[in-house]
Amino acid sequence: MELRDFAEQVLYGHSLDEKLLLKPKFVTDDEPDQAFIMPDGPGRPSELRISERGVKADFPGTNRLDDDFERGKMLHFLANHELLATELMALVLLKFPNAPKDFRMGVYETLKEEQAHTLMYMRRMRECGVEFGELPVNDYFWRAVAPMEQPMDFVSRLSLVFEQANLDYSVYYAKLFRQVGDGGTAAVLEKIYEDEIQHVGHGLQWFRKWKDQSKSDWEAFQTQLHFPLAPVRAKGVAPYNAEGRRLAGIDEDWIDLLEVAEQSRGRTPVVHLFNPNAESEEVARMNNQALTAKKNVRLLEEDLGMVSLALARRDDVVLLHKEPSRQHLKNIRDWGFPMPQCVVLGDSKELEERRVGGVRPWAWQQKASDVLEPFSHNMSENVDAQWRGNSPSIWMSKEFGFKLESMLGEPLGQWCSSIDEVENYVAAAVGDVLIKAAYSNAGRGHCRLLEGKWTNSARGWLKKVLKEQQGVLVEPWLERVLDFSSQYEIGSNGEIKQRGMTRVINDELGRFRGSLVLPKWSQGLDEDLCGFLFRDCQVHHFYRHTLIDALGELLADSGYVGAIGVDSMVFRDANGKLVFRPVVEVNLRYTMGRVALELLKKTAPGLGGHYEIVRKSQMVDSIAFGPDEDLKEKSGLTVGVYVLNDPELAEEFLAVYRVARPSDLLGLG
Repeated sequence: MELRDFAEQVLYGHSLDEKLLLKPKFVTDDEPDQAFIMPDGPGRPSELRISERGVKADFPGTNRLDDDFERGKMLHFLANHELLATELMALVLLKFPNAPKDFRMGVYETLKEEQAHTLMYMRRMRECGVEFGELPVNDYFWRAVAPMEQPMDFVSRLSLVFEQANLDYSVYYAKLFRQVGDGGTAAVLEKIYEDEIQHVGHGLQWFRKWKDQSKSDWEAFQTQLHFPLAPVRAKGVAPYNAEGRRLAGIDEDWIDLLEVAEQSRGRTPVVHLFNPNAESEEVARMNNQALTAKKNVRLLEEDLGMVSLALARRDDVVLLHKEPSRQHLKNIRDWGFPMPQCVVLGDSKELEERRVGGVRPWAWQQKASDVLEPFSHNMSENVDAQWRGNSPSIWMSKEFGFKLESMLGEPLGQWCSSIDEVENYVAAAVGDVLIKAAYSNAGRGHCRLLEGKWTNSARGWLKKVLKEQQGVLVEPWLERVLDFSSQYEIGSNGEIKQRGMTRVINDELGRFRGSLVLPKWSQGLDEDLCGFLFRDCQVHHFYRHTLIDALGELLADSGYVGAIGVDSMVFRDANGKLVFRPVVEVNLRYTMGRVALELLKKTAPGLGGHYEIVRKSQMVDSIAFGPDEDLKEKSGLTVGVYVLNDPELAEEFLAVYRVARPSDLLGLG
């Protein structure tokens, strides 16, 4: 039988017998070059036909494989994939008649094995009470591979993406079927796995012949794929099977890089940017200057980009200044963190051409707007996280928090925009006075006047700050008892939802040192303090209703969408009486408290977390990063110490997250 005739019958046949039971004794390839018209889809019996617009066929779950019908559903899904592979191999034989004879005969041999795989699945699903065609079928393989323009596209897409991914799936599903006592289906999957190794190897052989020889296999593979296909699709949503890839001939570099590769598999990603120096950037912008940041300020942003890991979902994108090592990315995955795609700033051309589901900087400020603008062109108008071209300066100013505090009652301090106003406040004050620059953050940019006494340096500082930042918040120095924060999210519809509460750890000067998150944020507080907060101050109602109403009123028609952090405190007055200060400041941006809260929710609910930024030089070399093997938990992260950013790559700062039993963390804050 002529190979072309064989391929035509497989591709165009309208019955499964025509497609799967054709077994010529001899095949020749003497007349390959005949006119070919690309079909809209493969020939199929009516019950298996694929519509031109595609069909939604969700992958069945693996949690009910002890049920015959559920097993049959999964087998139906897998059988359609094998049938599609068979049809696509017939297509490549017809579409590229002048491809090397050895390649074509290799595809033919592979095609026959795909026919056998389909028949094996059909037999097993029939035994489960499911007939092939009684459920919807998916056409994704066809849409991804059929538009191929050269044989290299075929081996890159079918052999090295979909068949490579099956090295993970076939082993994983075989194990699951054995666990529910279905040894017959497990044996089928194990046979398919053995064949799949050879199929990937065949594709790899020709890929290496046709690729740009100046590139590594991995580099050539990345270059060859175009959205929606990406390297990440060459691995299954299943345990990664490095050994199967070695058996297929894939090199170690490719195996390692693929293991840590991430990209959205369908959901449009949200693009995250960590810009913690937004307040300083805004001051520079207001004064028509470029920010000349000190080294530590610059490194805070460059070292800690991976902090966005806590805020992103698995299919999102995190923009970074530095590319983490593959070992660190592997550690992050092994530790159980949901891993987004990491893209280095300046190397995002491919991402700019993709459709995105929103952009989320740490804070909205002009520099962030400029960085994220290229991603705004392929964004739906219906997403919440829209790009902003400009943002009001007050969003980053201490004045916003002062306005919110004033709405809720008598403010503790005073907003001042002149030296006279500040001096009048200080003259009337008793005890120490704290002056906060309008765009200060994390306890930096403050000036403390002991007993209200001025120094030359304090006056010089105030003059400079008022000139550059146009205002300061002046308030009494307080005897802090408890610092905590409430985290919120406001949507494009103006609805504000509370995300949770965290304890804030500050040093004796009020500078941020870390965040403590617990299953119950007040856990471990003494009885008198708890009674004061929950009985006397009714904090539950305050943060869930009163504060939300006030924030909504203040932000009405502002256009702000995103994270909100409200810092609060309990202090003692001069008589030793507890006093609740509901608003110390408001951050219309993400905060380290929000990072800690999201880390706990995503990785270790039920445990406690302590999150801090530390200098690399302060870390004890003997600390073992990762889980404590002696304290395994049933789900999420195990107890241990985790560093979000790459310790080897960081120059100055590390983002350290400690997971522990709540009782072991209570002494921290």
